[in-house]
Amino acid sequence: MIESMERDRAVKAGHRQMWALGSYAVVAAEVIPELGATLVRAAGAGPGDRVLDVAAGTGNAAIPAALAGASVVASDLTPELLETGRALAAERGARLDWQQADAEALPYADGEFDRVLSCVGVMFAPRHQAAADELVRVCRPGGTIGLINWTPEGFIGQMFATMKPYAPPPPPGAQPPPLWGSEDHVRALLGDRVTDVVTRRQAVMVDRFANPEEFRDFFKAHYGPTIAVYRAIAGEPERVAALDQDLADLARRHSEAGRMRWEYLLVTARRAA
Repeated sequence: MIESMERDRAVKAGHRQMWALGSYAVVAAEVIPELGATLVRAAGAGPGDRVLDVAAGTGNAAIPAALAGASVVASDLTPELLETGRALAAERGARLDWQQADAEALPYADGEFDRVLSCVGVMFAPRHQAAADELVRVCRPGGTIGLINWTPEGFIGQMFATMKPYAPPPPPGAQPPPLWGSEDHVRALLGDRVTDVVTRRQAVMVDRFANPEEFRDFFKAHYGPTIAVYRAIAGEPERVAALDQDLADLARRHSEAGRMRWEYLLVTARRAA
C-alpha cells in the first residue's frame, strides 16, 4: 500500500512538472482560444451557477464562465498554470477562485457544483475512471457535466500517437489521454450515473502556423508533453531528427490551404437524480 502511494505521488509530481514546462497559456491563447467559451455555452453556464473547471490549466473555460456571471472555481494539479491563470483573469476583469487540486481526488463535497467542466484537461489524468468518478461526484443531481476532449483520430490524438514511440513508457495503469475523445469510452466512464448524454464531434480550425515546421517548433517550445518527449531523447540526435520529421509530416498531412483541422469531442450530460 505504501509503495503504491509513493508511486502515485511520483506520477502526479511528474505530471505537474510536465505541464509546467514551456507555456501552455500561449498555446491556449494563440491556438485554441475559442474552445473554452464553446464549452461554457454548451454547458449553459451563467449567472447563479456554481461552476467547477477541472484541470483548468490557465482558465480557458474558467475565465469565460466567470465572465458569463457564474461563480467559478478553477482547479488544476499544476500551480504554475494557476498563477498564470490568475494574471490572465485579472487582465480580463474576471473574478474566480484558483485552487490546486488533483482531478482524481477533488477536495470538494458531493454535489457541490451545478456545472462541472473540463476543456482538454481531465483527459490527461492517468486513471480515467477515477477522474470520471470525481466529475460525477461533485456535480449536483440534475447538474451538468461538460467536456471537450481531443479525439484519437483527430490531429492532437494523432500527434500523441506520433510521439509515443519516442516517449518513456507510461506509468502502470495509465490510459492514453485521447481515449476521452471516444464516445463509447466516455459513456462507459460516466455510466448510468448520468442521463441526457449528448456527444458531438466538432473541430477547431487552426491558421496560426505558416508551415508544418513552424507548428512543430512552436509545440517544441510551448507544449509541455512535447517538450517532455524531446527532453527524454535529447541525448539521441538521430531520434530527435526523426521526431522532428514525423511531427512536420503529421502537420503537413493535416494542413489544407494553410489551415489545420483539429477534431474534438464535445460532451454534455446531466447528473442523474
